[in-house]
Amino acid sequence: MNSKEYALIVAGGMGTRIGSETPKQFLELNGLPVLMHTILAFYRYSEEIKVILVLPESEKDTWKSLCNRHDFVKDLVICTGGNTRFQSVKNGLKEIDEEGLVAIHDGVRPLVSTEIIAKSFQVAAINETAIAAVSLKDSLRIADGNGTKTVDRSNFKLIQTPQTFKVSLIKKAYATHLDSSLTDDASVAEKAGYGVTLFDGSYENIKITTAEDLVVAEALIKIRQHNRDGIKK
Repeated sequence: MNSKEYALIVAGGMGTRIGSETPKQFLELNGLPVLMHTILAFYRYSEEIKVILVLPESEKDTWKSLCNRHDFVKDLVICTGGNTRFQSVKNGLKEIDEEGLVAIHDGVRPLVSTEIIAKSFQVAAINETAIAAVSLKDSLRIADGNGTKTVDRSNFKLIQTPQTFKVSLIKKAYATHLDSSLTDDASVAEKAGYGVTLFDGSYENIKITTAEDLVVAEALIKIRQHNRDGIKK
């Protein structure tokens, strides 16, 4: 890959929906904070990738303490997030001063695979955008004032991260569009007039939002470890 590769990991969430006073990115998952699993996923993909971690100012000391406790030593660029995800990503993009490709990823998606990360960079290298997405499994109905009606689920996708872009494209998108209510980077790029390219994500690439998600993530990690141990034997 000729383009310089970046990972911008956004970790500004709180533990409200998960019922914890600890921000969900710092909750323990199989012996490590969720956020460390996420960061390690990108280093498993490439030791050469430049990782930018966006944290709330109020959580930087907590992160430093966790790194000391777990002997977690990685050459990260750490910057301060904003009041919204939009502002946090915008702040993180300011840390990139060269052209290349940047994978923007939720800090609480710790199970992203090497294959998905690699695919995101491959697709973005060709199309300038690459958005991980999966098809819906369940039936879908839309509700209005008169009741509900079924819709064709094949017309819809669940959007995940990483969302990977040519650096100059996504920087321009964040510079030209100021709707801070937008909750993902594909929407920002689209609002700025750019098309977006979807690629197949993974149902295992879950976002830790509720207590149930932690249980599922723990089980998936143990399955992966068991499979790796089996291969080694």
